[in-house]
Amino acid sequence: MASIFTKIVNGEIPSYKVAETDKFLAFLDVNPNSKGHTLCIPKQEVDKIFDLEENTYVELMQFSRRVALALRKTVDCKRIGMSVIGLEVPHVHVHLIPLRTMSDATFQTKDKVSPEEMQQLAEAIANNL
Repeated sequence: MASIFTKIVNGEIPSYKVAETDKFLAFLDVNPNSKGHTLCIPKQEVDKIFDLEENTYVELMQFSRRVALALRKTVDCKRIGMSVIGLEVPHVHVHLIPLRTMSDATFQTKDKVSPEEMQQLAEAIANNL
């Protein structure tokens, strides 16, 4: 069965896209730790990051870096944190989280962001790529 992220890649589920290439997709997390929390995924459905082909892993990190730099230009924060946990969705994903405090990185607190704000934010990040 396809993961929720594969359904996003296939256009079956809407998302707030930030960046896309033929191999990767970046979109805003709909349940963000902080405003701007972005997920970077390979379009190929692979469960665990270290099961990616080495070149795909490196390319995912390069793609994530590019998105993180745009995110840093867009969202007021001290830094962009990166986390790869992957227990909740069996599809490789890199969390890029704008950090103002350490609690932004804990996955315990969530920001409320309206759909309108999400759309504006996705467009603003994309414009900073």
